[in-house]
Amino acid sequence: MDAFYASVEQRDFPELRDKALAVGGSPDGRGVVATASYEARKFGVRSAMSSRQALQRCPHLLFTRPRFDVYREVCNQIRAIFKRYTDLIEPLSLDEAYLDVTEDKQGIGSAIEIAKAIKTAIRDELGLTASAGVSVNKFIAKIASDYQKQDGLTFIGPSKIISFLEQLPIDKFFGVGKVTAEKMKSMGIHTGRELKQFTEDELIRRFGKSGKFFYHMVRGEDSRPVKPNRIVKSIGIEDTFETDLKEEQEMLKELNVLCEKLEKRLEGKAKQGRTVTLKIKFADFTQITRSKTSMFYLNTAEDIFRQVIELFSKADMENKKVRLLGVTISNFYDADLEKLNNPQLRLF
Repeated sequence: MDAFYASVEQRDFPELRDKALAVGGSPDGRGVVATASYEARKFGVRSAMSSRQALQRCPHLLFTRPRFDVYREVCNQIRAIFKRYTDLIEPLSLDEAYLDVTEDKQGIGSAIEIAKAIKTAIRDELGLTASAGVSVNKFIAKIASDYQKQDGLTFIGPSKIISFLEQLPIDKFFGVGKVTAEKMKSMGIHTGRELKQFTEDELIRRFGKSGKFFYHMVRGEDSRPVKPNRIVKSIGIEDTFETDLKEEQEMLKELNVLCEKLEKRLEGKAKQGRTVTLKIKFADFTQITRSKTSMFYLNTAEDIFRQVIELFSKADMENKKVRLLGVTISNFYDADLEKLNNPQLRLF
């Protein structure tokens, strides 16, 4: 989806259309931008940017609070459109998914035409735009989907893959983050063509396990199937506060609220887990995490909060102000059950 959260807000509130908009953050400079509209992106405003920095780049930027319940509902509507064309859908997030259209449910006969039909349905039925990438595997399709934003459709066929990747700037490769891109550039790697000059062993030596991935990605090699039922490894919730919390009682009250919200998420996913992780970000942006694994599976706010209190008591909170709190639960029952049923994963 194109600037998903911001596009939903502009669709639902006409006064925000054609305006530089940030979802998340605040005009007083606190918080972080979750999504920026394309009007804001022209000024250099980006996701995960602090509100203060975003305002420096775009002084007339408007802010709105995220409405995650609405975004999830729209996401469900989008996936219902996907299911008209294929049952092989692997969500990556609320606004992105892989689709395998090898089994053509409507007999359209062309992946490009299927992508066009999906984009048209999203626009006509939901009033939103999406960009699509069409290719022979997940890695190339992902790169293609980002190539012509917004409302784009990019097809990279088998005969074009090598030439396309050779000329692609290294920081446009999916999986190459900012730090890795800078390291590659310091090695003289600016495009895929230059990356291909390195052997697999050289890349592994310089980048660890990621080196193997880089070696194959620049050759367009990706055998991963689209997995409709991706394993959820953790479920969490966090909140950034408009005013730093100073009193421990305030913090525990907010943590209790987070545990109650987390219980609802676990219920919706039919999950229960053994490991609780507490995240605390302080006013100076430093952060800590503390985890505890229980012998028993937890899925109620009361049980999770009991673990959180114990973790909180072990954190050094003296004279510290808190801007963010988060609680995550992992080590789910079904994942543990899979390990028990898979002899190759057992430890004796």
